[in-house]
Amino acid sequence: MKSSSRLTARLGIRHPIVQAPMAGVATPELAAAVTNAGGLGSLGIGASTQAQARKMIEQTQALTSGPFNVNVFCHEPARRDESTEAAWVQYLAPLFGEAGIEPPGSLGELYTSFIEDDETLAMLLELKPAVVSFHFGIPSAERIAALKEAGIFTMATATCRDEAAIIEAAGIDAIVAQGIEAGGHRGMFNPEAADQCLSTFVLVRLLAQKTTLPIIAAGGVMDGFGVSAAIESGAAAVQLGTAFVLCPESSANEAYREALKSERAADTRLTKVLSGRPARGIVNRLISFGEASDSPQTADYPVAYDAAKRLNTAASKLGNHEFAAQWAGQGAPMARELPAAELVALIMEEYRSRYPG
Repeated sequence: MKSSSRLTARLGIRHPIVQAPMAGVATPELAAAVTNAGGLGSLGIGASTQAQARKMIEQTQALTSGPFNVNVFCHEPARRDESTEAAWVQYLAPLFGEAGIEPPGSLGELYTSFIEDDETLAMLLELKPAVVSFHFGIPSAERIAALKEAGIFTMATATCRDEAAIIEAAGIDAIVAQGIEAGGHRGMFNPEAADQCLSTFVLVRLLAQKTTLPIIAAGGVMDGFGVSAAIESGAAAVQLGTAFVLCPESSANEAYREALKSERAADTRLTKVLSGRPARGIVNRLISFGEASDSPQTADYPVAYDAAKRLNTAASKLGNHEFAAQWAGQGAPMARELPAAELVALIMEEYRSRYPG
């Protein structure tokens, strides 16, 4: 496919495979392994401090001379509401009791959005990763221009045509078309807006009719057969996340890995319970409890995440992993436990069996 060839040539990669950034799961070792295997490895730094992010990027640069992507969060700052946050913590009090700790007296806003993070922008301009991608929205025109002037290729997530149009108008280089099947956080610009819940392939086809930008299909693709279908639908490349979680290079803990290898992997759900924003993960007790009919409004993103992380940290020390964020897409039951380079090679072997040449 011509669009695929143009994008891979532009990025300097051999295969139309992008490893999803997966903040908290993707590591320098994973990103470098995927890049060295011919794909585009990725780091998610939205949940990291500037110092942590710098270390991850520099470690990846030491492990590969090839291109990789650095993903940042562009969410609007949390709308703080003391009564909503207090009600949410109070509702979760029985779970904190099970975890052996008192409910927190207050919650914090864990992550700084890239839209107001000057230090991270300066770091990216200094270290110059080949690609920077945006999730939850896009930054200002000035920030986009600064990255592009530094020679950095830019990408942004869209879940619908309107978001894609905004991305294209901003001069961003490529669109990551995130279908409803995808694991992890929905990239919606406005999480309060009605979600059209478009599937990956419907979204790719809709965008292919409207944009000249390269489209990277994301959501539900786990193997080379899915890659082939996405590219035949109009995508220039495919982003896979859940497919890489079981790789030894990922930082997924043992409980996460066991859940992904179990029958539970077939039961994923979009929920705001864990973080305050819609995200797809393996259903657990915290999700079920938080979505009960008598539950109050969830605290805003990322404030709600502070509660979930505190709860999981305490519970996991007792061997209870029912409060963890185990992000996974609808294709999770197809996950394979292989080193990243072997998985990329297998995906490309499957892809070529459907689309030789």
